[in-house]
Amino acid sequence: MIFVTGDTHGDFTRLNSANFPEQKGMGKEDYVIICGDFGGVWDNSKQERYWLDWLEHKPFTTLFVSGNHENYDLLEKLPVTLWHGGKVQAVRPSVLHLMRGQVFELAGKRIFTMGGASCHDIQDGILEPDDPSFSRKKKQLDARRALYRINHRTWWRQELPSDAEYQEAEQNLAACGGKVDWILSHCAPSSLVDLLGDGLYQHDRLTDYLETLRERVPFQYWFFGHYHDNRAFQQRFILLYEQILQVEPPD
Repeated sequence: MIFVTGDTHGDFTRLNSANFPEQKGMGKEDYVIICGDFGGVWDNSKQERYWLDWLEHKPFTTLFVSGNHENYDLLEKLPVTLWHGGKVQAVRPSVLHLMRGQVFELAGKRIFTMGGASCHDIQDGILEPDDPSFSRKKKQLDARRALYRINHRTWWRQELPSDAEYQEAEQNLAACGGKVDWILSHCAPSSLVDLLGDGLYQHDRLTDYLETLRERVPFQYWFFGHYHDNRAFQQRFILLYEQILQVEPPD
């Protein structure tokens, strides 16, 4: 069984047995996929370690693509291994980050992953923590309830893919003949961005790249998060937030 859900931001209570009773019939060869903003690798706190251990002891395997709200300094310290044909980082033995630009063979499906997104709540800029005027600037921004982030604390430039990740994505797609069953991302292709948020969300290099995939890569379903809603577009694009969707029912 494969279930897909949206942003968790470090809060995994939707996956308890009361909210998600289907898990009672699941095993480690069944999967719950989180479409970015996993948030479970953030500050290495005691509470965070508790919840990661809690996920590890669940009967299913938890998979996630990266979002814009991840601590990439911590993620990048995790070793990279191959799993089901693509690169992953194990947060716990059965809590795995599906890295960008990978193609996985999973439960009979070929799945392409491309995490990442631009923060849309940074209109007032990025503060550098080593700026001599950091405290003053932060106080001023807080006083007017500004929308800002702090570099390496609440924002990372790695929220968007690197040139190398785009290149690897193209190589992996070419190796599988440019055809997949599912695409998993955090943000949406540019044409769908235009349908969301009444102009709040903007195009960027990643949404434009995803738009090229929409136009040239055959796929059955595309799952994404980021926009905090549960909606379907054009029958193939599935935006998820709190909903936990079973994609392939058991035989």
